[in-house]
This record gives sequence, structure tokens and C-alpha cells, in this order.
Amino acid sequence: MALPEFERFVAVRLVSHPRYSPNGDGFAYLANTTGLSNIWWQPDGGGAPRQVTSLREHRIASFAFSPDGRRIAFLADHHGDEMHQLYVIDTVNGWPRRLTDAPQVQYALGDWTPDGTRVAVTGNDRDPTEMDPQFIDVETGAVTRLLTGGQFYAAKVAPSGDTLAVLEFITNTSQRIWLLDLASGERRAVLGTRVGESGDSVGTVDVKADFLDWHPDGSGFYALTDADHEFSYLVFVNASSGLVRTVLREDADVEGMVLARSGGRMAVEVNDGGASTVSVLALETGGEADPTPLTLPLGVVTGASFRPDGERLIMAFTSPREATNLSLIDLGSGERTTVEQSMLGGLDPAELSEPELVTFPSFDRDVPAWLYRPRPGGARGEGPFPVLLSIHGGPEDQERPDYGMLGLYQYLLSRGIGVLAPNVRGSTGYGKTYQSLIHRDWGGGELKDIEAAADYLTGLDWVDPRRLAVAGGSFGGFATLSALTRLPSRWAVGVDLVGPANLVTFVESVPPFWREVMEHWVGDAVKDRDLLVERSPITYVDQLRAPLLVIQGKNDPRVVQAESDQMVERLRARGVDVEYVVDETAGHGPADRDGWVRWLRLMAEFLERHLLE
Repeated sequence: MALPEFERFVAVRLVSHPRYSPNGDGFAYLANTTGLSNIWWQPDGGGAPRQVTSLREHRIASFAFSPDGRRIAFLADHHGDEMHQLYVIDTVNGWPRRLTDAPQVQYALGDWTPDGTRVAVTGNDRDPTEMDPQFIDVETGAVTRLLTGGQFYAAKVAPSGDTLAVLEFITNTSQRIWLLDLASGERRAVLGTRVGESGDSVGTVDVKADFLDWHPDGSGFYALTDADHEFSYLVFVNASSGLVRTVLREDADVEGMVLARSGGRMAVEVNDGGASTVSVLALETGGEADPTPLTLPLGVVTGASFRPDGERLIMAFTSPREATNLSLIDLGSGERTTVEQSMLGGLDPAELSEPELVTFPSFDRDVPAWLYRPRPGGARGEGPFPVLLSIHGGPEDQERPDYGMLGLYQYLLSRGIGVLAPNVRGSTGYGKTYQSLIHRDWGGGELKDIEAAADYLTGLDWVDPRRLAVAGGSFGGFATLSALTRLPSRWAVGVDLVGPANLVTFVESVPPFWREVMEHWVGDAVKDRDLLVERSPITYVDQLRAPLLVIQGKNDPRVVQAESDQMVERLRARGVDVEYVVDETAGHGPADRDGWVRWLRLMAEFLERHLLE
């Protein structure tokens, strides 16, 4: 029987950010149906989706409805350069109107003011090393700067319109929330305090404010913190007193929450070993109730939104056997309906594989991983099989039971190539201690974890230890280059996507507002030069033996092209088998759907050629 061709596995739409309109008549979401990420609209009662924006060279990253639901503010960049600019569009028969025109400025989207006249954004237009919260008038484009002198991000405007919650970014794991009085300009820190069991507030802490939402009555807001706990948990902060009350705390990360506009319900997402669980809480102001879990298969929720009345929940959901789809859950009946089908290749999900959650010992602790085994008797018989070690980016991210690498995992499995996707130290989802192990230790402990992963695979009776591949993107690309150069005898082949090769030049080349963070995260190019040189793959380039594929985005602002150039030039000077592809329309990864298909095809063909032929 003929095997399904490559295109069927990667023929997927990318959908994300479902958001119900404030009037409840439907929801918007991002989808790359036409190639680039654009905004689409789905009526709540069903019917055909409607494309709201039709951008051809600009990719939309985020959006927010106006309070009346008649307009949408959104950010879009150009060919993946991440220099996002602000636009506004009417939701019905509108055309985008650009409110900022600063191609060298990075903007981040905040919130609309309750009267719908202004949008809160954050930008480094005043000083490239700092981020300033500001209001932009949607009619005139007039800018009102709110704060200067640091890394401050506009979050959410209070329902009264007189207060703005502001996130102060200190490090990638340390943040603080301020409340800014918009009339006086005065600010006071909240959630810069340690949460006591009694609700008392003392000391200073790390805060996570990726998810923050005001209660509709304006009495306070919900947010996430990891104060005095290994994992993030949900709290309510009283805006007047500053007192903090724990709402939901578990021995796992509460990683997301969404509040119904009515204020009566909240959906909470918990990361259970990588898989998502979702529960609904009935709330009073700052109170708590027993969570009611929703029934979901093994997979990951990547965004959710309530209908204003709290009776329906739209969420983006992915699993090992399905790309991200939109699921609509009726909370009265518990029925889950797929309203946006992203898998276009017609594959039978029953023929796709689910991974096994495993652990393997490293030098000081066990490392969790997702193991995908080819089916015995399939394309390559009973084995032994080659295996790809796939290392995620971040590094503060997590390999999870989703449609791995947009279908690449399932394609490789169909060809008889297994996949091990580890969560090496620095990964999220396992507590802040585990996450912090990567700080100023790139190329250290995680390389030992990778070596331990190779040892683990070698010990499996169905694995061919002579045919191990390693691949990854961004930090995963760096880890791939480290493995290939510092553990050269382990690998038959490697693939690096937009990975730094030289930590010195890497920390010197990142955008200006990242450099202080980089010192805490990776190291300082001057003070830590010896360490960065020691940990850089370029230092060991003469040891690399395996064939290598390098893919780089020309417009990448995070890992600039020079990182890949210097590695490739050194390898080619030695006569090493290296293939190098520079994508002219990509940034830190492909900007559109066709780009993803190209990158994944290059990876698949390269791995098959060196592992199967």
C-alpha cells in the first residue's frame, strides 16, 4: 500500500487567538488560510467564515476588539521582521488604516480604552533600549506617552478607564505589575509583593502577567504569579487595598485564564506534564469555587475566549493527531464542536501516532520527554529504526503533545523514523527551579541532557544507534550545533533552523531592548566573553562530522543571518557536507504557510536522504 505523500501531513492551516466579540454575535481568529496570518470572522450561530483582513506582505501577530465590537486594532510586521505596526479596521466591510509608520520601531499591543477612542500600545520609538506605554488616538493618531525609563508594557485598562495595569519587564522570569493613575500619572506597585496564606502582602517576588484581566466591576484584577511556589498560580488583586488572594493553586503551572465579560465565570488552563486541562470556575469578586473540569483528549489549549454571557467557550486546541483547530464548547451541554478544521490532507487520525511520556536520567536529575515510535511492520519493517532528537526553542518553552513541528513528526514516523522530543533543563512546565537552570548556562547542563538523551535512545532495543539525528530551531538550533560540534560521534545528521553559532556575536546583535535581558539570560559579551566563547558551537566547528542542513531567515531580528553565515563559511572551508538555505521572505521562522511547507520539506528530504538511503 502506498504511503501518504509529504504534502498530506503538512497541509494544515495555522489558527490561533480566538476572541469573542464584546456583543457576542461571533468570534474572530487568526488563520493563514490565504498564506499569511490574517483575521477571520465566524458568526456565533454558524455559517461560512468571513475574511476580515487581506494583507499580502504583512503578518498579523495579535488583535483586540473595541469595546463595542465594531472595530479591531491589530499589529502586523513585514516578512517576519517583527517590527510590528498598529492598524485599525472596521469589522464589517472595513479596510485597514495604519496608525503608526515607524518601520524600525517595535510595538506591542495592549488594550482599548473603555470609550473606544484610544488604543494602548508599547513602543521603543523614543529610545530603542526602552519600552514606553502610550495611548494612540484611533481617529487622529495622536500619541500620549504614559511612562518612560524602563521596560514597561501596557496591559489592561480598568473598566472605569481611570487606571492602567502596566507590566514592568525585569528579566524573562521576573516581572512586576504596576497600577498607573491616568489622571495624576502616579503609579504604585502591586503583585510586587509576596502572597501570604492570609492574604497579607510582604516582600518582593517574581510575577507572571502574560494573562491579566480586570473584574468587570473594576474592584481588582486576576493574574498569575509564582510567588513562594514552584509553579504559577491564579490570584486576585484588590485594586484599592493591594491585598492578594489565591484563587487556584496546584502543583502544576496555571498557564492561562480567561474571564467571561459577565464576571460570573472563568476558564483556567493547567499544564499537566505538558498536556492541557481546562476547568471552569464560578466566581464572585475575588472569590473562588471548586473548578469544574472539561473533558478534553490528550492535547494542548493555545488560547480561549468566552462569549460575553459565559455560556460558550471558544478555544484553539491541538493534539498529536490533529493540527490546531477551533473548538466551541457549550457549557450547558458540555458538547465540543470543531468549527474550524485545519487538517487539509485528509489523513485518518487513527493512523497517526500518539507519543509516550517518558523520562531518562541525566547527570543530576531525570529529564522528561515525548517518545514517538514508528509502528512495527510499517514502512521499515520491525526495525531497528533511526530516530530524530528534536530540541525545542526558547529555551524557556516546552515540547508538548501537539501536532509536532506542524506534521513533520507524523510524516517521519510514517517513513520509519522515530522521534524523541525532550524537555531539557530550562524548559517551562516543570517549576521555576528547573526553568532557571538554563540561565547563564547555555551549552552547559542542557548539553549533558542531550547526551543523556542519546544514551537513552541507544539503550532502546528498537533504535539503531548508528542513525541518530538531531535538529532544532532558535535555541534548539543552538543546541543542535552544540551537539554536532561537541558530541560529534553521536550523530548521523543534523538540521539547524535559525540557531546562534557564536554566543558573543549573538548577544551583541539582538535588538537593543533585549540586551539587558540577554545579560541575565545568556551572558555579557564583554564581562562573560571567555565563558561565551567556551560555550559557542563555532569554537568547536572543526569537530563537526555529520552532514548538516542550515536554514536561515534573511529578516530574522533575533538570530541574525550572520550567525548562520559564519558557521557555514567555516564548515565549507573545511569541505564539510553542509547545505545552506537563506529564505528571503522569512524572519525568525517562515512568515507564511508556503514558507513552512518549504522548510519542512527541506528537513524531511534531508533527514530521509541521510537516515534511510
